[in-house]
Amino acid sequence: MVRRYRPSDKDAVLTLFSDGILEHINPSFYNAISNPVNVGVTLFLSVSGYMLGGGSTLWALLLAGAWVGLVYYCCSQLYTSFVRERLRTDMQDIPGCYLSHPDNCFWVAETEVNGRVEILGMVAVVAKKVVGGRDGEMCGELFRMIISSKCRRTGLGSRMTQTVIDFCKERGFSKVVLETSSTQTSAVALYKKVGFSHILSHTKTYSPEWMTLVSRVTILKMEKVI
Repeated sequence: MVRRYRPSDKDAVLTLFSDGILEHINPSFYNAISNPVNVGVTLFLSVSGYMLGGGSTLWALLLAGAWVGLVYYCCSQLYTSFVRERLRTDMQDIPGCYLSHPDNCFWVAETEVNGRVEILGMVAVVAKKVVGGRDGEMCGELFRMIISSKCRRTGLGSRMTQTVIDFCKERGFSKVVLETSSTQTSAVALYKKVGFSHILSHTKTYSPEWMTLVSRVTILKMEKVI
């Protein structure tokens, strides 16, 4: 069942949010370390270590390993800093940020497992003025879409996304917009499936720019005209 958020959901929602974001660290690392630029840096440092160490394999491994470790650290920081910031701000006051205005909303998906209710999904929307749009033109920005790993590929993601789209249609918004990361390939595929288009990319995150560069992550902005 998809329903509006209730204060009693807070602990389960915060756990789902943290787990859902942090699970992207490893895929992000695998994507980053296999990037041709990072592969080249790894090989360069390995050869440099071998030569500087007088033919020492240990030095080759140490320098290459240090770079691989740095790449993992950057990927980790990219997502942990996002979680840390969001838990400090809007996720600490979901009713105030998402339910205090009729054009905003926050939903959860719940089911009963062995007699116990579990929160398996979440999504939010915030009304915003369309930059450069007609006078009074509004759009809905989709936020905090998380689907538990327990129910992936069941259609719940599409259902939650459609809940946001229908909500925005009812309020007369002209479109729905969102941002996601380039490494969240399943999410990108889902959004494209329900009609979103990629309109621009950027690298602004809660981490220093050099970390975003090393992690090879791009933020994708997508929209669906309704």
